[in-house]
Amino acid sequence: MIGSNAFRGKHILLGITGSIAAYKAADLVRRLKEHGAEVRVMMSHGATQFITPLTMQTVSGHPVSLNFFDADEEAAMGHIKLARWADWIVIAP
Repeated sequence: MIGSNAFRGKHILLGITGSIAAYKAADLVRRLKEHGAEVRVMMSHGATQFITPLTMQTVSGHPVSLNFFDADEEAAMGHIKLARWADWIVIAP
């Protein structure tokens, strides 16, 4: 089992997929932050049908990545920047 200190100072990229369990992601972000992690969120289109990007932005404190093929974002290779930023990548649910 991972101790709560394992999250302190870690950068965690949370990918949320389209499932009814997506509503649990807000609580997951909250708990990770309580243990000292910085969390950023990526959501699939399906995920937005279950929980809003605004909710995830509010709990994470960062803008949510939604469109991985947006020309403006990808000019700066946004998806690569997020991958390099992250210590851990978690896909849920």
